[in-house]
Amino acid sequence: MKHGRISKRRTAIAGAGVAALALVTLTLQNANAAPAAHADTLSAAAAGKLSTHLAATLNGDTAGSYYDAEAGKLVVNVVDEAAADAVRDAGAEAKVVKHTLAQLDAARATLKAKAAIPGTAWAMDPKTNKVVITADSTVTGDRLAKLEKVAGSLGDKVRVRHSAGKFQTRIAGGDAIWGSGARCSLGFNVVKDGQPYFLTAGHCTEAVSSWSDSQGGSEIGANEGSSFPGDDYGLVKYTAEIDHPSEVNLYDGGSQAITQAGEATVGQEVRRSGSTTQVHDGQVTALDATVNYAEGTVEGLIQTTVCAEPGDSGGALFAGETALGLTSGGSGDCSSGGETFFQPVTEPLEVYGAEIG
Repeated sequence: MKHGRISKRRTAIAGAGVAALALVTLTLQNANAAPAAHADTLSAAAAGKLSTHLAATLNGDTAGSYYDAEAGKLVVNVVDEAAADAVRDAGAEAKVVKHTLAQLDAARATLKAKAAIPGTAWAMDPKTNKVVITADSTVTGDRLAKLEKVAGSLGDKVRVRHSAGKFQTRIAGGDAIWGSGARCSLGFNVVKDGQPYFLTAGHCTEAVSSWSDSQGGSEIGANEGSSFPGDDYGLVKYTAEIDHPSEVNLYDGGSQAITQAGEATVGQEVRRSGSTTQVHDGQVTALDATVNYAEGTVEGLIQTTVCAEPGDSGGALFAGETALGLTSGGSGDCSSGGETFFQPVTEPLEVYGAEIG
């Protein structure tokens, strides 16, 4: 096995597949910002750790944060000047905003209860201090009217945007894995109880139970766990003697070693590897995103500007040596551009008691 996948091949593998989830990126209006004061220059990883620390110490006085990659600084939304001073003292830039995190979470809860319409997605965008709702091309007529009514009741805490694409799961998915006429991508090799496994998308393991590294080939792994919808991850145990390094295939003759798992940060530059479109770059635009697929709702996703196509499902989202997520789905393609959602990898690792390796 090579590069965090199961095949040594370096070229994209075409094959039969089921249509994948459509991707959506949320664009939002700018919130009012307080003057910046001596924010430290930070890496994306350091910014993520500082964001977690500030959210815990300031409790409800923060309303999200994001990483300004160009300036190398963390921007933290706050609701009063006292919290702003604490943020600046910690080395981040403070931005005083209108809506608290609790208010935005309440708006998301209303959407879940009253507007969980297939073809819609929403996420909180810290850059604009709003919840952005995306409706795909299938949301028309009465369904669109219902969505707009619920959104209107939430006032300026939300914004509705439209996507020409369609939300779909992307079974077709580093290296390719095959089963029952479907193709996905292997995400990350992991170790559980001293035994080798790999992670992929849950909508892949819900459709396929036994996997090969070639179309019609012999079994190299069988499902041991699966969660979809709600989440989108699956655990597969290796059943054949095969190389399984902790790497991601870069499809250029090289690979990226993966040594740890971590949480994504809004504004972070990331990469994705998959068996259909190989490696593409992009940026994290939102965390804890919700998408309503035809098969059901998935919550807690990482939203990005990275493109993907059918067959990339389950593939690796990473930044350097850090594993971040598993390709869930999206809209668009890698010719005209697109948006993709990813299942955070830390959740299945915790649920299954596994670790990167």
